[in-house]
Amino acid sequence: MALFELTLAEAADAVAQGELSPVELTGSVLERLDAVEERLGAYVAVASEAARESAALAEREIAAGRYRGPLHGIPFGLKDLIDVAGLPTTASSRVRAGHVAPADSAVARRLFDAGAVLLGKTHTHEFAYGLTTPQTRNAWDQGRIAGGSSGGSAVAVAAGAATFALGTDTGGSIRVPAALNGVVGLKPTYDLLSRHGVTSLSWSLDHVGPLTRTVRDAALVLSALTGHGSKDPVGPGAARPGCPPPGEGSLTGLRIGVPVNYYFDRVSPAVETAVRGALAQLSDLGAELVEVEIPMARYVQATQWGLMVPEATAYHERALRSVPELYAPDVRVLLEAGELLSAGDYLRAQRARTLMRQAWGRVLEQVDVIAAPTVPMTAAEVGQDTVEWPDGTTESVSDAYVRLSAPANITGIPALTLPVGRDHAGLPIGMQLMGPPMGEALVLRAGRAYEAVQDGHGGLAPVAA
Repeated sequence: MALFELTLAEAADAVAQGELSPVELTGSVLERLDAVEERLGAYVAVASEAARESAALAEREIAAGRYRGPLHGIPFGLKDLIDVAGLPTTASSRVRAGHVAPADSAVARRLFDAGAVLLGKTHTHEFAYGLTTPQTRNAWDQGRIAGGSSGGSAVAVAAGAATFALGTDTGGSIRVPAALNGVVGLKPTYDLLSRHGVTSLSWSLDHVGPLTRTVRDAALVLSALTGHGSKDPVGPGAARPGCPPPGEGSLTGLRIGVPVNYYFDRVSPAVETAVRGALAQLSDLGAELVEVEIPMARYVQATQWGLMVPEATAYHERALRSVPELYAPDVRVLLEAGELLSAGDYLRAQRARTLMRQAWGRVLEQVDVIAAPTVPMTAAEVGQDTVEWPDGTTESVSDAYVRLSAPANITGIPALTLPVGRDHAGLPIGMQLMGPPMGEALVLRAGRAYEAVQDGHGGLAPVAA
C-alpha cells in the first residue's frame, strides 16, 4: 500500500508509534496530487514547499517528544473560502483576485496548533453559491460533476490527494460532494465551529466541517476543531462544549427515525435500495427503526432560498454594484435575484425557520437519529441541467441536490453523510444521519457502527495515476 492510501486514523496511529515519517507521508500525498490534479482540478493552489517544511517540523517535534495528537504531521486541504495568513483566499472568483488573508481563520489555526500540514487551497463553486464546482471533476468519473460547493475538498480526499480536508456547508455543500465522491462529510451543529476568517455565503446557514475517508477520521478532525475563539463574529465567543466522543459504541437501544415522507420522494431506485439496505444493516446491529413524519416538508426549499438569497446578496452588495461583470453568470443571477426580495420575504422565512426548528425538535424527542438519502441521485454528467423522475416531473440538478440536505441547515442540527453503496455505473451513494443539536456523538456512533462492518471501507476512488 502506498502511503497516500492510508486513512487519517491509520496514518495517525503509525506516526504516533514512530513507524511513519510525516515527511514521507506528505511527500507521498504530494506525489499523488501531482499525478491526478490535471484531470481532477481539485486545487486552486498547492503549497508544496511549505507543506514539506511543515512536515519536517512535525517530524522534529515528534522525535523530541512533543507529539500534539492525531493530526500531527497529517496533510490536509482547505476549501478556498477559509483564510490562512499570507495566502490568497480567492473563493474561486475573479472578484477576489489579489486578495491575501491577513490572518488565519479560527479553524485553520486550530489545525495548525494540532500540527496538521497544509497542502493547499481547494476549489469551490464561486463563493460557495452553487452545487457543481465547475473547475473540478468527479473522482470516480471525470465526465461527471464533483458536486459542490466543497467539490475540490471532496475530490482531493476521494483521490488520495489529501488525507482530510475542510469544507463549508450552507445548504449541503459538504454533504453533497462527499456523497457524490464516496467520502464522509460532517456538517456539525450550527455555531459549534467558529466561522471567523471564513468567507460567508449566508451567515445564518453557514457551517464549517470535515471531509474524510472514514467516520472515525471525521471524529478525529472534529475533536481537533471543537470550540470557539473569542473573535467569532456570530457565536458568543464563550466556553463551548468540549470534544465529542470519537463515535464508537453499540447501537443497541438507539432509535433511528426512518422518514415516511419527503426524503424518499423522488429519489432514484438505486439510491433508495442502497439506503434501505443500510438501514436494515443498522437494525441488524441493534438499532430500532422507527417511522417518522418529516414536519413542514413543503416549506423546506422556500425557507432555504428565503434565507440564503437575501443574506448572500447583502454580503456581496458592494462588489455587485462595482464589478458585476467579474462574477460567473450563474452566481450573478442569484445575487441580483436577491435584490428583488423584500424585508417581509426575509422575515417570513425566518419565522418559518423558527417553526421548523420547533417541529424537528419534537421529532428528535421520539428518536435519537434520523436516517435518509443525502442526495436523491448519483453524480450528474458535466453540463446536465435537469433530471427527469419516474413520476414524469422534471427538476433542476441544483434543486435536486440541495433538496434533502437543506433541512439540516435550516434547523442547525448535525448531519453526517457516509457511503452506503454504488449505482449501476459504479458511482457512490450516500446516506445522511441527522441528530439533535450537539448530537454529533450520536450520528458519529451510528455511522461508525455501520462503517465498521463494511468490507473495504475508506477506500480511494479508482483514479489512475
